[in-house]
Amino acid sequence: MMQRIDLRGGLPARAELLRLMPRAAVDVSHAVDAARELVDAVRQHGAQALRDQAERFDGGAPANVRVPASEIAAAVAGIAPEVRAALDEAIRRVRAASAAQVPTGSVTTLADGAEVHQRWQPMRRVGLYVPGGKAVYPSSVVMNVVAAQVAGVPSIALVSPPQRDHGGAVHPTILAAAGLLGIDEVYAMGGAGAIGALAYGVSEIDLEPVDLVTGPGNNYVAAAKRLVRGVVGIDSEAGATEILVIADDTADPGFVAADLISQAEHDEQAGSVLVTTSAAFADAVEAAIPERTAVLGTAARLQTALAGPQSAIVLVDSLTDAATVSNAYGPEHLELQTADDEAVLADIDAAGAVFVGPSTPVSLGDYLAGSNHVLPTGGQARFGSGLSASTFLRPQQVVRYTPAALAEVAPHIVALSTEEQLPAHGAAVTERTNR
Repeated sequence: MMQRIDLRGGLPARAELLRLMPRAAVDVSHAVDAARELVDAVRQHGAQALRDQAERFDGGAPANVRVPASEIAAAVAGIAPEVRAALDEAIRRVRAASAAQVPTGSVTTLADGAEVHQRWQPMRRVGLYVPGGKAVYPSSVVMNVVAAQVAGVPSIALVSPPQRDHGGAVHPTILAAAGLLGIDEVYAMGGAGAIGALAYGVSEIDLEPVDLVTGPGNNYVAAAKRLVRGVVGIDSEAGATEILVIADDTADPGFVAADLISQAEHDEQAGSVLVTTSAAFADAVEAAIPERTAVLGTAARLQTALAGPQSAIVLVDSLTDAATVSNAYGPEHLELQTADDEAVLADIDAAGAVFVGPSTPVSLGDYLAGSNHVLPTGGQARFGSGLSASTFLRPQQVVRYTPAALAEVAPHIVALSTEEQLPAHGAAVTERTNR
């Protein structure tokens, strides 16, 4: 049974609403100390620490931490035709949608001879994390790599945990996805140690440090990203996945139940939240869950997730209140299945990605919508955004002034530098204008 939170009769103040929102009992902060130990071990002991951690946490130490090009080529050759076709189509769609995220340069002319140019420069080198563990995520290869390639990143390193079922090697489907995208720098390593390796480099395996680390992972991966932030950039501290569905009694309870289940099967800490105006509809959704979970091989995992403190059914008086609740929660994935989805959408300001209407499930976004599925979790959608081509770009302003344009603003610069008691600032200008 999912817990219920009854907010009918008027929503509480925002601080109380934030406190009432369902969240996992264990979050990124609980994993920081353990992640620090793993990151420090990699900094001090390099490849040996990575092998030790692979033995401890993953599928055993890989024969080669850096995956040979021949293994990538073999994975591409061995991939099932239907999986290759699906990956090819996903790549095509994500590439098209990502291209729209690349800003165009511009020039602002402030006066004759006074220009500020805006340009967007790609990162020189990035590290992309593809999770392993309870599932295999070639789709995450697509989401990370395509966005970086569209941005124009010239150097890309991809890491993924070694798999026990594949003799300590990276899963072949992940290797195949990398190969289809032309990525030949792949490492069999995972968890917090892999994030440390990307940030600081490991000379023994010719892994150079990166400038940015992106990609989803568990709480330990997210904690490691928190620890290396400042040494490198990160996209976000993405932890366990979550879905929030806003639905009224016009929605199909089977659809909503299926969507809550779909995200719950990722991990025992995954969050599934339904916000609805109808108690009867909530009952119907909850009644539809058991029959849909019983036939799944992931049933035990998703039942734990649905019964956990991070999952809930929230009852509200109106769809306006539902939007307020959702904005306070800041979901990674938000679905709208109501009689007036567009009106609800107009009230939404915090969500990683929004899926509108009964034919737009989150699963579509996980694979083939064209949108990116690497999204902020744990309420970070209130202030962060999902992975995109722009994640890999740095805005730079290039300033060009002629002598006449500088002379025009010189008195203002001198006045402000004098007021701030920084006379050398003004002198750097008058040195030029007095000649």
